[in-house]
Amino acid sequence: MSELSPLPFTEKIQPNTATSRLLVLSNGHGEDVIAVRILQELQQQALTPEIFALPLVGVGGAYQKLDISTIGSVRSMPSGGFIYMDGRQLARDVRSGLLQLTLNQFKTVRRWVKIQKKSGYLVKILAVGDIVPLLFAWLSGCEYAFVGTAKSEYYLRDETGWLKRNTQAARWEGWSGSVYLPWERWLMSRKSCKAVFPRDSLTTQILKQWKIPAFDLGNPMMDGLNPSFPLQKFYTTDTRRQEIERPLAVTLLPGSRTPEAYANWDKITIAISGLMAMFREPDFVGHTSGKVVFLAGIASGLDCNILAETIKNQGWSAIPNQQSPIQIPDNQALTFKLKNAYIIFTKTNYNDCLHLGDLAIAMAGTATEQFVGLGKPAIIIPGEGPQFTPAFAEAQSRLLGSSVILVEKPSNVASEVKSLFANPDRLYAIAKNGEQRMGKPGAAKRIAECLINI
Repeated sequence: MSELSPLPFTEKIQPNTATSRLLVLSNGHGEDVIAVRILQELQQQALTPEIFALPLVGVGGAYQKLDISTIGSVRSMPSGGFIYMDGRQLARDVRSGLLQLTLNQFKTVRRWVKIQKKSGYLVKILAVGDIVPLLFAWLSGCEYAFVGTAKSEYYLRDETGWLKRNTQAARWEGWSGSVYLPWERWLMSRKSCKAVFPRDSLTTQILKQWKIPAFDLGNPMMDGLNPSFPLQKFYTTDTRRQEIERPLAVTLLPGSRTPEAYANWDKITIAISGLMAMFREPDFVGHTSGKVVFLAGIASGLDCNILAETIKNQGWSAIPNQQSPIQIPDNQALTFKLKNAYIIFTKTNYNDCLHLGDLAIAMAGTATEQFVGLGKPAIIIPGEGPQFTPAFAEAQSRLLGSSVILVEKPSNVASEVKSLFANPDRLYAIAKNGEQRMGKPGAAKRIAECLINI
């Protein structure tokens, strides 16, 4: 566990021309990132309040990029926040002081708000995540807004109706008429709640049935994904020829948490071997160049050398980066070759991996959603957890619909890829579905503008 020193509450608050202060509450690394995207856009608006943050899970490293002050104590828990799919992770966090930390954080919010109000500031709260920051916001006594990142109606239904579930317990998940439970909807419908920003249009539509001030402005998760190369393409005869001749690109997303990501990588390499065998089949209906490039988008906390050691043991050889048929502008990238296949490991060009990939083999949360949001299919394989468990993977398949293909074993990936590329209509439907479920870029700016207006 790691802990940062709390902000002393005895400090004198210096006079400031700003008359309002915004406290951001978020509960997870992904939620921190989404909050920071909104705050970056908020700081570009006129009459921006002075901003403070309290990350309820983890140490809130994302906020440090904006030089935003955190209040109170912050701490990393063993689960990393992944407690909803595995009760064992919750038990570990409780043993590590989760309940005491949460109580201290609640007291911190109340005390901080009291000090700011006594000093003459108008205080607002922005809660990002799930019911915990939402509850804190309501208990603060301030006006608040809520960015709902954790829940979507797609877990329970799509535009045509309720999803079929296999067990009675699963069917009971929608007992209250929404993925959001009555007490969550109650918190969102309070007079002090000025805005709710759900993650998709379907969820917004459902929440409005309870007179909740829900705004359909998109999902900030799709912001900040521009690649290093221009997105605009001008199609010519030469371009079409290049498209036919170019190698198939497969994005690999093993997740970001250690040691889980290393175990995920072992499963992904089994899928890679199956794909390479399929590409050598004469009846493969796909790209005709005969080459495939695997683009591994690796999180900063992982060691690429550990991942590379696995494939070297399988016969892959290191080569200079410039010898790959697809170039990644990363001087630190590691490139390997086996027959007509290449693997590129990059820590700095994650966005390029998303945009260049024709499909993904994924065992990740946010990264999979972002890839799907670009209109591409992802094949997901259940892992051992604590995040990408079979339960998490099954839930993700409901959230993302036809854009993800859930397979039980890595060896099943190749047949699914073959089926995909033999069915262009299915690929077109996947592209439309991804945009519908994840929304268009620009949500953070739209939310920031809305916050200022209300």
